[in-house]
Amino acid sequence: MDIKGNSLYAQMQSMAVEATGNRLPTQMNTDVNQVSQVNNSGSNFANLLSDAVNKVNEVQKEAGDKRTAFELGDQSVTLAETMIAAQKASVAFDATVQVRNKFVEAYKEIMSMPV
Repeated sequence: MDIKGNSLYAQMQSMAVEATGNRLPTQMNTDVNQVSQVNNSGSNFANLLSDAVNKVNEVQKEAGDKRTAFELGDQSVTLAETMIAAQKASVAFDATVQVRNKFVEAYKEIMSMPV
């Protein structure tokens, strides 16, 4: 049983060397600081994604406000400004939908991987 355990460990080491591009890994053990670093980056990503969605929402609200002001006859808002704001909102929303689609696609791919 101990021989098989050593063999498995040797296989894992060789796979680690292959994964790092045939460079010897400097440290094989993982410590708690490395794990918490990964968790911090995940929370930063969540904040980044939330900020991006909020920005798209602001752009859409701004476009809606300009559209409403133009429809009500406000002389300070031109048709060109209204159309540009509407196009910015459209592009921002389309980009957000595409990012969401990529996330869903990546999630499905990860979930279909064998363990």
